[in-house]
Amino acid sequence: MGLNTDYATAEPSRAEIDALEEATVLEFGSPECGHCRAAQALIAQAFADHPRVGHIKIEDGRGRPLGRSFAVKLWPTLIFLRHGKEVERLVRPADARAILQALIRIDVAR
Repeated sequence: MGLNTDYATAEPSRAEIDALEEATVLEFGSPECGHCRAAQALIAQAFADHPRVGHIKIEDGRGRPLGRSFAVKLWPTLIFLRHGKEVERLVRPADARAILQALIRIDVAR
C-alpha cells in the first residue's frame, strides 16, 4: 500500500481492479510525459497522510486495455477507487489540494 514511484511492470486486468477491496488510486501516464513528471511532487505530497491507500502507477499508451477500459485520454489521469468502483477522477491535476480532497473521500479508514 502507499505511493509507488515506478510504473507497474505488468498491467493488471480490469477484473483484478474491479475486485480490489482497499481504497486505491490508479495513475495512468508515461515516463516521457512532461505533465506526468510535473504532477509527481503533488501526488507525493497528497499521499503523505494516506499511507493506507493503494497506488498503482500504470504506463498507458496505444493498445493498453486497462486505460481504454477507463476511457483515459490525457495523462496523468488519477482514478480514485473504493471497493473497485470509481469515486472520483482527476485529469492533469495541478493542485495537491484537489488530490488530497479525493484521497480523503476514498480513505474511509482515516
